[in-house]
Amino acid sequence: MATIAFIGLGNMGGPMAANLAKAGHEVRAFDLSQAVLDTAVEQGCKAAQSAQEAVKGADFVVSMLPAGKHVESLYVSGDSPLFDIIGQDALVIDSSTIDADTARRVAEEGAKRGIAFVDAPVSGGVGGAQAGTLTFIVGGSEEQFAKAQPVLDVMGKNIFHAGEHGAGQIAKVCNNMLLSILMAGTCEALNMGVKNGLDPAVLSEIMKQSSGGNWALNVYNPYPGVMENAPASKGYQGGFQVDLMFKDLGLAMDVSQQSASSVPMGSAARALFSLHKAKGNGNLDFSSLLKLYQDS
Repeated sequence: MATIAFIGLGNMGGPMAANLAKAGHEVRAFDLSQAVLDTAVEQGCKAAQSAQEAVKGADFVVSMLPAGKHVESLYVSGDSPLFDIIGQDALVIDSSTIDADTARRVAEEGAKRGIAFVDAPVSGGVGGAQAGTLTFIVGGSEEQFAKAQPVLDVMGKNIFHAGEHGAGQIAKVCNNMLLSILMAGTCEALNMGVKNGLDPAVLSEIMKQSSGGNWALNVYNPYPGVMENAPASKGYQGGFQVDLMFKDLGLAMDVSQQSASSVPMGSAARALFSLHKAKGNGNLDFSSLLKLYQDS
């Protein structure tokens, strides 16, 4: 069993750290929120008083942070950066969704110090994090990927090596752009059906078994009451926040511009989530986009 430092215990990070502890690893957890840190301790993790304390002597460091600036500050540019503390035999697995350039830059800085770093963003939602069935999309060398895989296998079901550093982030934003399009279309279709007298549960089942079936209908239905464990049936609490989807769509737009890729559907989805966010819904789950259609 390994000693694993885990930095960032939000809706996704907390269950991921808990699964590592459940598997028998020594997990030293740190988060700025004492409440989520207390929950991690209840689930078998050991609380660290700082990120610096957590990483000392760790075999692996896993981070799950909001944005690239946080990742770069934590490891490279902030006060007491972790790359000055992490041992050279350790592997850093950053599961944040950030821009590929920052991922590459942080990996290069780690390499200068003899520290291996991979970008390994995740897909699968809070349910996947809790069940240990996440998809990990890894950017790094073959050797680094092989070293990371036993740790990722504890937290995920599908582990992909996308390519070199930064490739994981590019694949992730492609996925999330498509997810945003699917969710927007699902909300649109369900709203239209309900406004024309259909039962949302019946319509959902029809579309699930027909050519319109997709992930949102199968496991993340946006209509309240249709799927008991979906955020829609919990007041759109928990899950993947609108603010984070909007951030990821911004990353996707950056990637599209850098490569001169045409993304009209992605641009339209970003505009919808921007409008929904502007109405004060940033902290709700992204499936709450249904409310935008209902309000209009």
